[in-house]
Amino acid sequence: MADLDIRAAVAEDIPAIVAMLADDPLGAQRESPEDLTPYRNALERLSADPNQRLVVAVREGRVVGTLQLTIIPGLSRRGATRSIIEGVRVHADERGSGLGTRFIEWAIEESRRENCQLVQLTSDTTRTDAHRFYERLGFVASHVGFKLQL
Repeated sequence: MADLDIRAAVAEDIPAIVAMLADDPLGAQRESPEDLTPYRNALERLSADPNQRLVVAVREGRVVGTLQLTIIPGLSRRGATRSIIEGVRVHADERGSGLGTRFIEWAIEESRRENCQLVQLTSDTTRTDAHRFYERLGFVASHVGFKLQL
């Protein structure tokens, strides 16, 4: 993985990021690669927030992965800071290459640098392969998540 660069996402990365977000059965229903305006607006908001890291993995000049890491200060757990990993995607050509593991390890290390005491993530109940992947990396399915669509 020495030829892999993990860096902050920039506007030029948006088409590749959105293509990866849309490249699965769930993403195909909720993403709109034909109109990138809302994604550009979101990147501006994310870039302005010091607690957000939208990153891409780049190999040989090509975006091959993305994830978002959010740092959340809090009062619970004796004032613990936690992080949330979201929107993890690896380009279809890179799946099985170790990139996903490298990406999550990066997010965990970044969380440690931010003095987080907990790293958490959610995964759709239909993504059983992803569940096995996260469990192999030490994550525990300890909670039941709920969402309310607004």
